[in-house]
Amino acid sequence: MATAGTAPKEAAAVALPSLARALMSAGKLAQNSAEDISRKAQASRNSFIAELLAAKSLSAGELAQTLSNTFGAPLLDVDALDAAHLPRDLLDTKLCQAYKVVALAKRSNRLIALTADPTNQEAAEKIKFTTQLGVDWVVGEYDKLLRLVEATTKSVSESLDSITGGDFEFDDAPVEEETEGPDTAGADVEDAPVVRFLHKMLLDAFNMRASDLHFEPYEHNYRVRFRVDGELQEITSPPVAIKDKLASRIKVISRLDISEKRVPQDGRMKLKVGPDRVIDFRVSTLPTLFGEKIVIRILDPSSARMGIDALGYEPEEKERLLAAINRPYGMILVTGPTGSGKTVSLYTCLNLLNKPGVNISTAEDPSEINMPGVNQVNVNEKAGLTFAVALKAFLRQDPDIIMVGEIRDLETADIAIKAAQTGHLVLSTLHTNDAPTTLTRMRNMGIAPFNIASSVILITAQRLARRLCPQCKQPADIPHESLVEAGYREEDIDGSWVTYKPVGCAACNNGYKGRVGIYEVMPISEELQRIILADGSALEIAAQARAEGVRSLRQSGLHKARMGFTSLEEVLAVTNE
Repeated sequence: MATAGTAPKEAAAVALPSLARALMSAGKLAQNSAEDISRKAQASRNSFIAELLAAKSLSAGELAQTLSNTFGAPLLDVDALDAAHLPRDLLDTKLCQAYKVVALAKRSNRLIALTADPTNQEAAEKIKFTTQLGVDWVVGEYDKLLRLVEATTKSVSESLDSITGGDFEFDDAPVEEETEGPDTAGADVEDAPVVRFLHKMLLDAFNMRASDLHFEPYEHNYRVRFRVDGELQEITSPPVAIKDKLASRIKVISRLDISEKRVPQDGRMKLKVGPDRVIDFRVSTLPTLFGEKIVIRILDPSSARMGIDALGYEPEEKERLLAAINRPYGMILVTGPTGSGKTVSLYTCLNLLNKPGVNISTAEDPSEINMPGVNQVNVNEKAGLTFAVALKAFLRQDPDIIMVGEIRDLETADIAIKAAQTGHLVLSTLHTNDAPTTLTRMRNMGIAPFNIASSVILITAQRLARRLCPQCKQPADIPHESLVEAGYREEDIDGSWVTYKPVGCAACNNGYKGRVGIYEVMPISEELQRIILADGSALEIAAQARAEGVRSLRQSGLHKARMGFTSLEEVLAVTNE
């Protein structure tokens, strides 16, 4: 007999959640099982759905299908979603984590959200109270949803915590002693709204896979633009009054002189975005009429370890490049405009050559990608450490491979060529339009034809074209005459292939997603050496290269368009012929 004040166990009632009752009505769960799972959930303070799946009463897929059929909610394959392109400003991250929901889109006064439990009225009411929007549920599998919630919220919150917690790390380069003027008080630098705004911009740029952030002051407005897939996009226009405080904040964390606003400055900072991932930012300031324009470039060290196949070389181009970098000595030149991926190409080659038995030294202005095992030197013109001085020092350091960030003058070129002629492999860059004109540019710099012919073994010119989104690209109806005018030969236009055009969808940027390399890889053959020795023109060099099967940049781009990687209009925009 039960004592006074206690009740027999059999009388203890179990409050079943709506999800349990729905599954019982659908014949998917017995009442005693539902009660047992509910008791365990209450005891462990876990959710009913988590305990249900842990007990293996139902699989995640079967549960999602049942709830979709029962409540008439659409069923979504969560694996098909790209976390990087989901909207992040529709729901608070803490709410998403607490209720295991992800915002998909907003339509009028309704929020479309992904959940594994459409019976969760508490979540719906909380979302409605927070956003003032009604909720339309889309059902997904619980285990996959957990991973998506973590990808869309946890990484961002951790990144934000790491920034606000002072996890910026600075390089050890000597910095001029900072002196604060009367207009650079600490309150300006640590102004909370400015700090939060900068943190948000850095995180948004990282999540959008931007390569650069532009902070641009004008007389009556201030704008922020991101370069995404090679194209600048205006992101926001904050109040113009923020410009000086924002510039001071950026300069402080980049270890620049915040009192100096009359001359350009260069700096860098590092940001932890996880326990084992660090992103470098290169900062450049420029005095303009209405304040300092600041450009921040995102330098992801992992880009140099993608592998040569990820760069987009065609098989014959890749074979030529690998043959050149595996030679014991000679000079390899990579050419192209700023932002065409030259540094990533060079470091991809260095990554292939970086072995315990090889001594590699690099001189750059500044060093953009940190690579363990490579001796990297930052050029410092003010201190007298020029490319030429660094090269001379390298030659006394028993090098096997030397990388020079850029050949800018005759002295640097002369030392690099002598190094290539005396048993060293030298990699460097030049700013020229294509491979043939690189040789004539070196001749104009004052380098003797004999030295060019005997040292240069390969030249690669490159461009980056926007890659078509595979999800929304559509065949383009381009007239035959336009294809011929673009550079296709009559025999190429046989109807067996189609070009594609950008359309645009939720997963891409106006029909494009990412970029693809376009290359002109020109080995220096014996015949090309004869033309160089005879002081031949760029046209003669180009004609011989075509005869040897080297594609021009335009031809390489047309091939990429034919393969469906990019559009014809993009090829025409980034190449010239």
